[in-house]
Amino acid sequence: MNLRNLPNAITLSRLFLVPVLIVVLKEGNYEAALMIFLLAGISDGLDGYIAKRFNLVSHLGSVLDPLADKMLLVSTYVMLTILGDIPFWLMMAVAFRDVLIVGGYILVTSVLGPVRMEPSWLSKFNTVTQILLVLVILVQQAFHVPGAWANEPLIFVVLLTTLASGIHYIWLWLIKKEITPLGPDPDNKA
Repeated sequence: MNLRNLPNAITLSRLFLVPVLIVVLKEGNYEAALMIFLLAGISDGLDGYIAKRFNLVSHLGSVLDPLADKMLLVSTYVMLTILGDIPFWLMMAVAFRDVLIVGGYILVTSVLGPVRMEPSWLSKFNTVTQILLVLVILVQQAFHVPGAWANEPLIFVVLLTTLASGIHYIWLWLIKKEITPLGPDPDNKA
């Protein structure tokens, strides 16, 4: 394998972990789910580090990486909702926000062509809260830690940051029009 493709290969491996995570959660194997979720998180950091450190950032990677992240988080939220660990309304808010972001990106690129859309600080904070909630639940279930009632404040924070982040993107894209069209791709020889 060419070193240039290493970050994308790591990202693809994270995508392939998603159905495995769904299956182990369906079986109620929280220990394995925790390990897979942690492995996916490590792979997310690793592919980004390698791509930036060795100047291997690619257009494919810039599409695959957030796709893998969204699929992992939304799939986990759906399964934890099915298992009764996360309220249905929270899963709907998380999924709808991601559909809004992906749909907005597709709409904008279909109208303007390729654009640069960086995640906002609020979106990054929201992602951290979403991941933290998943980790707390997986650890509680895997190690039979009592205190699921204590998750309520974190669930509320996830809901608030999810809603605020979705509204923030709408504000940035539609009101402030902070969308940067990209020029022709110098690497595209087609």
